[in-house]
This record gives sequence, C-alpha cells and structure tokens, in this order.
Amino acid sequence: MKIDLGDWPLTGNEVDVSGQELAIEARGLVKRFDGFTAVDGVDLSVPKGSIFGVLGPNGAGKTTTLRMLLGIIDPDSGTRRVLGHDRPTDIARRIGYLPEERGLYPAMKATDAIAFLAALRGVPLKVGRKRGRELLEEHGLGYAADRQIRQLSKGMAQQVQLLGTLVHEPDLVVFDEPFSGLDAINQGKLERMIRGLAARGTTVLFSTHVIAHAERLCDRIAIIAGGKVPFAGLVDEARDRLRPQVRLETRASDGRWRAALPADARHEGAFWHFTLPESGVEPLLRALIEGEAGILSLSIERPGLHDAFVAIAGEAAAQALEANSEELERSR
Repeated sequence: MKIDLGDWPLTGNEVDVSGQELAIEARGLVKRFDGFTAVDGVDLSVPKGSIFGVLGPNGAGKTTTLRMLLGIIDPDSGTRRVLGHDRPTDIARRIGYLPEERGLYPAMKATDAIAFLAALRGVPLKVGRKRGRELLEEHGLGYAADRQIRQLSKGMAQQVQLLGTLVHEPDLVVFDEPFSGLDAINQGKLERMIRGLAARGTTVLFSTHVIAHAERLCDRIAIIAGGKVPFAGLVDEARDRLRPQVRLETRASDGRWRAALPADARHEGAFWHFTLPESGVEPLLRALIEGEAGILSLSIERPGLHDAFVAIAGEAAAQALEANSEELERSR
C-alpha cells in the first residue's frame, strides 16, 4: 500500500502579520485617471525582510499601486507608510526601484550606467563605478563591464539595470514585472538573487502576472484584480481557501467502504478523485481499511496557487493572467 500525503500539513499554526515590524503599510489607496478608477481601496501590509508579491493580470492596478507606494504619484485618498515614513520620496536613497519600462542610455558603458543609477541615490560616482564593476563580476558579466549598453543583448541590458537598482544597497527593493523579457536561465538567476536579498534582511516587493514566480518565491502575496485586493496574506492561506484533493486506488471495486467517499467522488480509470472531507484523512483511512477497500495507493494534494487565484479573483482574471503569461513567452 502506498500513501503519499504530498505537502499537505496535518497540523500547523498560521503566522499572523500582527506583531511584525512592517516595511510598507497602505490603507485604502485610491487612484483615478480621467474618471477611471485604476486602484480602488487597496490595503497592503509588507513585513520587513519578507518577499511579497503583487499578483494580477495586466491592467489590474499593480503598477499604479507600486508607484503610489514609492511616492512617484500620490493617491487620491488613503494612506501609506514606507520604512516608517509618510513621504516615501524623503527616503528614496533607502529604496531600489526597477520599473516595468526599462531604460538605460545606449552610449553608456555598463559600469558607468550602474554608477549613474547609484549617483541618483547619493552614491559618489567613483564608489558607484567600483561597486558596479564588482557586481558585474559577481554576476558573471565582468567581461561586459566596458561595453556600451547598445552592444549588449536585451537580457544583459536588463541585468545591468537590475544591478543598478541594487548598487546602493537599499533596505527595500521594488521590482515591477522583473521577470519580463528574461529567458529561463536569467529568471532562475533573478529568483536566486531575490532570495539572497531577503536572506540579508532586505525587503523585496515585486509585481508579476506569472503565478509560478509568486508561488516559488513569496512569503506573502496580494491578489489584485480590477483595482481591488480580494486577498492579501500568506501564500499557504490563499491555497487553504480550497480543500485538498484525494486520488485513491483500491483493489476492491465495491463494498461498504464506498460509503466513506464524499458525494463529489468520481471514478476515472483505476482511480477515485474527490475532495478531502472536512473530517480529515484519518477517519477516511479508517473507513477504507475497515471496509476492506484494499488501498493500493492514496495521495493528497493541496491546491496550487493557480487554483486559489481562480477561486479568489474569478475565472476572467485567471484567463487574463494566462493570456499575459502566453504573451510573455512569445515575446522572448
């Protein structure tokens, strides 16, 4: 008999954001453009040192929300505090920001481009050049340090701008769609970099329409759709909105054990598929064994973040998210 419980926790305690020091706190953010409400009452709480993802399709309000948090634009109503300050622009030197629209001067050398971005955050040019060269070497781009941006591939240029976002060693890093345009190898490098930043205590906030990145990286997420946030919290809390799914294979084709299966059980091939009953796995196993089902295999799988997104944001938002991801794949 094979029983695989996957990553379904039989017990566990949820962690509450209350009591944690926050890097970002926003309440009731609203932003309108020409009568259109782009962001409609967004609340966010981002603990210091965490990796926090804002997940939603294009046009959901992700970029507008990030720009309000950074002070690039002001909300029409609502409040925000970033690293303890009501005016984010006053602490711009403690923040690194990678916008969705990438932009570097084509004639600049890679080292000078990083130094220039560092200078905008108060780092002397000489120091910025030194740090820039070190970062390029550290991330396998030392050979391109003296090449002009126009001589670099699109992916390399994006990495240079990313390093320019980090060169002043910020306490908070905000990435807007950071994985856009990167191939799979460089996406993996960026994921490792984000984990490394958080390990050093840096708070990372990023927006994305790719569920896999959020699921792999984030401690917490905010799901945004139509300018609203129907969910913000731990990734596991989002997944736990749905019951786990069971796949059961038995030696017996019928018997009194069938009474233990819930009403939604369906038989496909050699397997039964159904939602784990509220009573949990132990009573189910007991009924199957006592009913002489002859368990050949039983697996319990928690719903993924994609399933949770559909349940929380709706099918239309999920389809838009998938369309954005497909468009991203075609653009590489």
